[in-house]
Amino acid sequence: MPSVTAAANVGGMTLRPARARWAGVAALLVMVVGTVGAHHRSTTPGPVWLGVLLAAAALLPVLVEVPALAALLASGALVGAYFAAGYADGPVFLAVPVVAFTVVSTSSRRSWWWSAAGAVLGVLGLVARAAWHDVQRPTLWQSLGLLALVAAASALGAAVGSRREAAAERARSVASEERLRMAADLHDGVGHGLAVIAMQAGAALHVLDRDPTSVRASLEAIRDTSRESLELLRGQLTLLTAAAGGRDGGAAPPRTPTPLLADVPALVDRVRSGGLDVRLALDATDVPDAVARAAYAVVQEGLTNVLRHAAATRADVSVVRAEDVVVVTVTDDGRGRSGHAAADDGTAGTAGAGLGIAGMRSRVEALGGVLEAGPAPGGFVVRGRIPLGAAG
Repeated sequence: MPSVTAAANVGGMTLRPARARWAGVAALLVMVVGTVGAHHRSTTPGPVWLGVLLAAAALLPVLVEVPALAALLASGALVGAYFAAGYADGPVFLAVPVVAFTVVSTSSRRSWWWSAAGAVLGVLGLVARAAWHDVQRPTLWQSLGLLALVAAASALGAAVGSRREAAAERARSVASEERLRMAADLHDGVGHGLAVIAMQAGAALHVLDRDPTSVRASLEAIRDTSRESLELLRGQLTLLTAAAGGRDGGAAPPRTPTPLLADVPALVDRVRSGGLDVRLALDATDVPDAVARAAYAVVQEGLTNVLRHAAATRADVSVVRAEDVVVVTVTDDGRGRSGHAAADDGTAGTAGAGLGIAGMRSRVEALGGVLEAGPAPGGFVVRGRIPLGAAG
């Protein structure tokens, strides 16, 4: 179902969004009724219907999207023609200010000079009415009032337009951050699952002919890991589909539960079952969920890089709470710098260009922490320090 704010195209003309059109229709009705009422007891040199037509036409840019300069010049010229023809005062004074507000608030360029040009055309009509029809009205004050109204409407339109653009930019930023978060979740979850599957498959092939029990265990691990990865992938695709479909007002699709520190032993067991000797030291209690999620992500991605790139035989994982900080460390005895460099398509000790180390760093730094990754004697080390106080 299309949004009520969507613009429409009718007969080659682009109409403004639905809410703006309804406001324009209301203003047009006020203009017509007010102009007819203004001429009820006044004499004019021309037919009343022509004055009503000129006044109503001056508001058309509120309904139909036209170039900003053309809209303001046309509105000002029609108002000027209305006054120059000798017609009476009325709501026509509001035509140019309303158009100026609409155009300036919706234009990517703040059309101050164009608004002034439209106002000047209206003022010229007032002067022409006083000169040609000998109308005894305060032309000077009316002219100043029209200029002031247009200036105020333009300023208000600029403020509204700037606020709308800022809101749109914030929405784009939120959407971009959500896409990056989902990409990181997919990289961490699915990437880790595939690394475990590859490791288990390699272990099964290695003992295929001589140890059917180990082969069976590896196949069961592959089955379980595949299910978990598919579930995560399905959840992320559901979120993407919901976002693309614009599910306004509906219930948000459930997110895949995010693992915490209590899930780290199961993660380590899964990696350990494939043949990698993983030693775990977990001593962190009463940790906020945000910190726990980031710590789990560091452990998961650190072990994934060990499996994929380090050619290691042993890894040590430590998650320790030290007063107001949680320190997460993953070390291995693999190929060090050259092996882990492939994890990020860049230098292992820097941020990298991929999603691995860069993803861990972004998660840790988002909570005010620091992540270090680089070669160590006999292997590679990833160490993150996550402050507890920043979790709120």
